[in-house]
Amino acid sequence: QVQLQESGPGLGEPSQTLSLTCTVSGESILTTNDWWNWIRQPPGKGLEWRGGINHAAKPDYNSTLKSRTIISRDTSTTQVSLHLNSVTPEDTAIYYCVRMKLWSWDSWGQGTQVTVSS
Repeated sequence: QVQLQESGPGLGEPSQTLSLTCTVSGESILTTNDWWNWIRQPPGKGLEWRGGINHAAKPDYNSTLKSRTIISRDTSTTQVSLHLNSVTPEDTAIYYCVRMKLWSWDSWGQGTQVTVSS
């Protein structure tokens, strides 16, 4: 059974770059057609997909956030990373690592809180 565990700095200041890591265990991140995604939920708002990466390391991004987002993966550590540039307080949210398998969001991490404040 796959398990996803997010980790990150928790707190950042405006204009910084924040990096979050999702450590995947139990299954390979190289399975064909699996996508490893980052989804966030700002306080009081709904879920927002930021982007994902597939087994071939091809990323795909939310078009409204693409310029500030980089998603990468490391097969040696089975980690998927989210790098968010030029953060603002509007990036404050719970960030989830989520696997999409056969077009279903089938596995979620517990989430990690990111707060951007000066």
